[in-house]
Amino acid sequence: MSVAVSTYSVVESLHVMAALAAYGLPFAYPLLLPYLHRNHPGALPAVHDVQHRLNLVLTGPGTVLLFAFGVYMASKDHLWGETWVMVPVAILAVIVVAGGAIVRWTGQLAALSATSGPPSFSPEYHRVYRRYMTTEVTLGALVLVAIFFMVAKPFA
Repeated sequence: MSVAVSTYSVVESLHVMAALAAYGLPFAYPLLLPYLHRNHPGALPAVHDVQHRLNLVLTGPGTVLLFAFGVYMASKDHLWGETWVMVPVAILAVIVVAGGAIVRWTGQLAALSATSGPPSFSPEYHRVYRRYMTTEVTLGALVLVAIFFMVAKPFA
């Protein structure tokens, strides 16, 4: 028995893998970071440093791959006019713009937490942290909306 695998299904799988790789960890940060603040503030300089590194080597490139695979699928089947394609594309544009700020802020958090030191981080650290967390939670919600549109295909 042979099983045929189409190029489209491979690209679709890679698209999902890229989304998981790019946004899986950031999706958990709003749960992880408040816990660390309360229970292990001394770990935060290293955690922020790792966040910054992963944004550069995983989230950013994963976002590029996610877009590239999505472009292939939408172009192959001429789906650019579909609401369930355009809404996630618009969300991805927001993620890309906000992602630049996230990368900058995680770098700042790493530097500020290393210099101001736990357990009493500087006011500047707390200002950047609040801005970062608000954005990260918002982006997580947008990722969920994009997934809903791609899977449920409302208005199709």
